[in-house]
Amino acid sequence: MKKVFIAHGFESRPNGGWRPWLMGELEKIDVYACALPMPTPENPVCSEWVEEISRQVKRNESDEIHLVGHSLGVPAILRYLESTQTRIAGAVLVSGPCEKNDNRKIDSFLGKPFDYGSIKSKAGRFVIIQGDNDPNIPMSNAETLSKELDGKLIVIPNGGHLNGASGWYQLPQCLNALKEMVNLYS
Repeated sequence: MKKVFIAHGFESRPNGGWRPWLMGELEKIDVYACALPMPTPENPVCSEWVEEISRQVKRNESDEIHLVGHSLGVPAILRYLESTQTRIAGAVLVSGPCEKNDNRKIDSFLGKPFDYGSIKSKAGRFVIIQGDNDPNIPMSNAETLSKELDGKLIVIPNGGHLNGASGWYQLPQCLNALKEMVNLYS
């Protein structure tokens, strides 16, 4: 079975923004999707977020797994892929940081450089989606992820942080990326 697990961001919730819409759209094409309740989103600890992703993937390891991360969910997925031996079909990384920034609460996610070689070897495909005017994550982060992971970069004009606060309750670019990935591995 094809399954998508979605990791939300800092101070967010599983059913915020475009995540409920994405889950509904994937259900229409017989892809199971679940937005994970990431632990303590106001005071996130990277190891706890990685464990939540790992737990879900392990429970479903006989399935074709795709991961979607938004904002802080992106480095959580990257840290998971660094630490696992499991290979997934693909990942869609939306508005995610990959470089240390001023937010001390997320240092455990971004405190050391990513091992992109290891990460890249654990997924069949990467797609990176970024708003060109994201107030939280510089475009250079998306460009770095795209380059280091050989991922397709999709830039959304005036997208902001691609969250509910920016008016995003649907994200067709993410759905289309997942549809492409799912068909690639059919």
